[in-house]
Amino acid sequence: MVVKGITINDPMRTYTERFFSALENQLNELSLNGEPIADQYRMSILICKKAMAKLKNYISTYSFKNNEDEIYFFKVVKPQFYSKYIYFVSVYKFIMQMPPGGEDILKDYVSSELADIKRFFDHNQTFYQYYRSGASQMDEIYFTRGGFAVQVDLEDFEEDEKYSTSHDFKLSKIIANEKYQDYLNQEMQKLVYHEKSAVEEIPEIPLIWTAGKTDLVELIYALVAQGAFNNGTADIKTVVARLQDVFQIDLGSYYGKYLDLTARKKERAIFLEKLKSALVKRIDDKFEAEGAQQNFNF
Repeated sequence: MVVKGITINDPMRTYTERFFSALENQLNELSLNGEPIADQYRMSILICKKAMAKLKNYISTYSFKNNEDEIYFFKVVKPQFYSKYIYFVSVYKFIMQMPPGGEDILKDYVSSELADIKRFFDHNQTFYQYYRSGASQMDEIYFTRGGFAVQVDLEDFEEDEKYSTSHDFKLSKIIANEKYQDYLNQEMQKLVYHEKSAVEEIPEIPLIWTAGKTDLVELIYALVAQGAFNNGTADIKTVVARLQDVFQIDLGSYYGKYLDLTARKKERAIFLEKLKSALVKRIDDKFEAEGAQQNFNF
């Protein structure tokens, strides 16, 4: 998010940017370790809580230079950290409270969660529009401390008025709910697709992986690291299991093969480089063929 009219160039911004980058790296590494998805979210929650505590401890010793400095922290920095925590908590609860039953029950469950999010956005429509429009005229009221109206109560989540403004938590929740909404929509799409596939008899065409097993492991870890599946929420174990079925191959100890990749001295992504070269050659060949064809057109 960009805060209009604010240019901050001080140790606070440098520290928080590096700290947030380190947090994202730690969370990405966690998604690559092959742990069950519920365990990944539980551990992500713990990592975020530690980061939030560290951020609060840092800012307790920092003196904001002016209102713009304070607005930047409470409008940009703090919501980055807190929205991740809220998102992971939401998804973890969704997974742990998922009711047993068929697809209709699961679709009702997802629909109920989506309805709750819609109610939240409807209830906070004015501020949500303010946030989405990139407006800044109310920033001093929303994102500086001491601006709590009589009717505004702090959320149970954050009760320290010295470390809160009237709307920084609300903004964190909006950012988290947008991401959680995307997650739920993807879950609903999977249910609909599975239901549709069960009704339609789609002929199965064998697709057998004939490259090396280590090559496939390299590709899978690259795709998960890039967040190519389910908006970055799919874990290694799930992707491996699915692609083993699709490509009719048993990868065995895939994590061991991944460790082999990390131990390579020079070029680690050998298979990915081969893929890149093959794609570039195919594109070049296509253009050359089209150029040759044009030479014969009159």
